[in-house]
Amino acid sequence: MAVEVLDTLGLKCPQPVLKIAVKAPDMNPGDTLEIIGDCPTFEKDVRTWCERLGKVFLSIKDEGHNKKRVQIQF
Repeated sequence: MAVEVLDTLGLKCPQPVLKIAVKAPDMNPGDTLEIIGDCPTFEKDVRTWCERLGKVFLSIKDEGHNKKRVQIQF
C-alpha cells in the first residue's frame, strides 16, 4: 500500500478536487492519497468527493494559515 502526496496549495475550488480526480486512476485499493490544500472550501470539497466516489476520508490536519493536510484511502 503506497502513500502518495498531492500538493494543491494555491489552487482554488474546484481545482484541488479535479487534481484528485486525475490522480485517482493511478491509485490502487488500499493506497493512501495525502492532499495539501489551502482553498477555503478544501475540506468540504474533499469530503464530498469521497462520499460520492466511495473513498474513505481518513484524517485532516490543520497546519495553520488556512493550510490543511487531508488523507483519503482508495
